[in-house]
Amino acid sequence: MLDIHKALEEGAMSRFQWMAVAICVMLVMLDGFDVLVMAFTASSVAAEWKLSGAQLGTLFSAGLFGMAAGSLFVAPLADRIGRQRVILLCLLDIAAGMLLSALAQDATQLALLRALTGVGIGGMLASVSVITAEFSSLKWRSTCVGLQATGYPIGATIGGLIAAWLLEQYGWRSVFVFGGLTTAVMIPAVLWRLPESVDFLVARRPQRALDKLNRLLRQMGRAELSQLPVRAAGQVNQGNAVAGLFKNGLARPTLLIWGAFFLLMFSFYFALSWTPKLLVAAGLSAKQGVTGGVLLNLGGIVGGSLFGVLAVRMKLARLTALSLLLTAACMAAFGLVSGSLGLAFAAAFGIGLFIFASMAGLYAFAPATYPAAVRTTGMGYAIGIGRLGAILAPLSAGVLLDGGWQAPALYYAYALPLLAALCAVLATGQRAAPPALSRLSSAH
Repeated sequence: MLDIHKALEEGAMSRFQWMAVAICVMLVMLDGFDVLVMAFTASSVAAEWKLSGAQLGTLFSAGLFGMAAGSLFVAPLADRIGRQRVILLCLLDIAAGMLLSALAQDATQLALLRALTGVGIGGMLASVSVITAEFSSLKWRSTCVGLQATGYPIGATIGGLIAAWLLEQYGWRSVFVFGGLTTAVMIPAVLWRLPESVDFLVARRPQRALDKLNRLLRQMGRAELSQLPVRAAGQVNQGNAVAGLFKNGLARPTLLIWGAFFLLMFSFYFALSWTPKLLVAAGLSAKQGVTGGVLLNLGGIVGGSLFGVLAVRMKLARLTALSLLLTAACMAAFGLVSGSLGLAFAAAFGIGLFIFASMAGLYAFAPATYPAAVRTTGMGYAIGIGRLGAILAPLSAGVLLDGGWQAPALYYAYALPLLAALCAVLATGQRAAPPALSRLSSAH
């Protein structure tokens, strides 16, 4: 097993490996569009059904509730039945949920369908993150994780531009149809070029595991094996996978990672979900509100890319903590200048730049922390706990708005969890550094 990982980590990345990373980036783009589709259609949906702030917050949170459920209950299945298989099942769920959302007749129906769609997104992302890390060489791993992080704002930005045009031409339902069809297109791409996890094939040994492993090795230009490698004790999961997140010294980093994900996603999804509408409430036009949301995601593209470059030169915990600090500063600045067009756009870009860099840092922590047998479970639970924060953020913002809070005060308040996340990251410290996955997955 060490020889396989040594080839993956120390050798040049093959075209097949880069293709696998590219597909993972495209799958993360779906997550970006899924959040954006509700944020950018919110004004149209609210106008058609005459929704209050709390009702709109419920629609924002419904999808996030589904994502949390998918991360907590669907993602762990990948450690049992395979990561590629779970991704395919989740894509089918997402496509169906998006297309059916276009047929919703009231807010209750749309909320239920948003939750259904979210289950697929949440179940898929943990496996995507694990595959990106596993098929990246040690030299390019931080860059690939950064590229994956950029998938979210790229999907949100491109999707936002398309959504703005579709909203004007065909109405909000057409945006959901576009999302469903785009998701369906990814199913053959995953079947064709997204590999199953090498760690899964060796640790779980599904039917024809050796043939599947050798096919992967051929596609990467590596030597084939005559038999499966001997499993290390850490690769055989005989007990409860969730309990394994708290054994062998993992309890403290697990709790810190959970706390950091929860706090960051609490602020992250508030900014992504409410910024376009709050800009309109501050006096800007609906088009300018959409532009502000797009700028936030454009900043995210730069931030994710910048993280990939800097992660080679800086310690991961310090880089992530600095990104969180700068995000909090930009959130507070946005509250001060939200009524000024140019300054608000600059602050929105800054929020996107640093918040996506922060997210890239957290997504690098979890796969590097856990052994192969519980790696997707660990990633799924970290994302799932984070999604609980994401659910509470839009809901609480809607309630606060109905209670008379103004946009600046909301941005000041939602900057505070970022500072708490910073403390959790620093407490995690060197444990979160991205070592070679093979050394963590193989005790020998």
